[in-house]
Amino acid sequence: MATMQTFIWKGKTAKGETINGEYKAEDRREVADYLRKRRVIIQSVRKKPKDVNFTLGGKKGVSVKDLCVFTRQFATMVNAGLPLVQCLEVLGRQQPKAHFKQAINQVMMDVEGGQTMSESLSKHSHIFGDLYVNLIAAGETGGILDVILGRLAVFLEKNDALQRKVKGALTYPAIVLFVATGACIFMLIGVIPVFAKMFSDFGGELPAPTRIVMGMSNFLTANWYYLLAGITAFVFAFKRFRATTRGELITDRALLNFPIIGNVVRKGAVSRFTRTLGTLIGSGVPILHGLEITAKTAGNKVLQNAIDATARSISQGDTIAEPLKQSGVFPPMVVSMIGIGEQTGALDEMLSKVADFYDDEVDAAVEALTAAIEPVMIVVMGTMVGGMLVAMYLPMFKMANVVGG
Repeated sequence: MATMQTFIWKGKTAKGETINGEYKAEDRREVADYLRKRRVIIQSVRKKPKDVNFTLGGKKGVSVKDLCVFTRQFATMVNAGLPLVQCLEVLGRQQPKAHFKQAINQVMMDVEGGQTMSESLSKHSHIFGDLYVNLIAAGETGGILDVILGRLAVFLEKNDALQRKVKGALTYPAIVLFVATGACIFMLIGVIPVFAKMFSDFGGELPAPTRIVMGMSNFLTANWYYLLAGITAFVFAFKRFRATTRGELITDRALLNFPIIGNVVRKGAVSRFTRTLGTLIGSGVPILHGLEITAKTAGNKVLQNAIDATARSISQGDTIAEPLKQSGVFPPMVVSMIGIGEQTGALDEMLSKVADFYDDEVDAAVEALTAAIEPVMIVVMGTMVGGMLVAMYLPMFKMANVVGG
């Protein structure tokens, strides 16, 4: 059996519009047959080179926001009764990002060729993901694709808003600390040496705080390259450690237990878990399969392990609530509400209510984090910068007293 290869093709439609895409086949002839059946005038067909991905963040340049906009527009058009192929053609034509546009056009060609929407999307899992594909499959099976697309749009929009809140909460203290550290380094390297020369010319014994600050300045000026190399090595070692399963588990557990910040991360993770699982179950995805998908999108290794353990317990006949309780990761209120949802047969609705509740909790936690960090950061910055200024002015007061005497 010949090896399947990925080919990049370019061609024109009957209307004269230039389109392109990718297709897996054994050889160029198979690609040409595929395009002719879809009435595409072939311009070029070539083998796809091996991927070397230099993209920073996102899924090959397609952000969550891009996916939100695409899904919301797709849901609106399908709900209006437009055929899938026409919807995809319009969405592909107006998509500004080349990679996303190419994927949409390829999906359109596959759907036009007789494949299901979910099968077509699964070929681009790096953009749409398991959750997206499985929900679309459930919508096709149940004949409620317009409803599922609406749910997907709401889910993606709320998930994107949640991620921005959590990232914003973690970014704020990092920026303030970075600015404070930068100001101190600038003073130690650029300002303190000027004062040091003046004090050395003056002579006499300097106050202890001044000697400490001058010592720090001398050390930093003489060894800055060693410090820079040490920080670089630490960052590299941390990334390597984080890339291991054990390292990811340890760092994620530490983040969950970190004062104040851990509270925001934990509530955000619980909201994501309940909303994802509730959306999947409410759309007709089997609960075991839903838990597998939810575990992959948990965003935290500790929660992922707890969800995986829950899936294993359910496969042996247990309820969802009991293994979640035993994991110790989820708050008692969440476990209780999930247990009630199981007993009443309204698990998806209960999960959605928990997700809405924890969205509000994340807002409250972010406000509490900001309120707690602002005074702490002010004190830290004041101590660092103000301490050095006082240390430099102490000898001046001494000089003034000598001159005045």
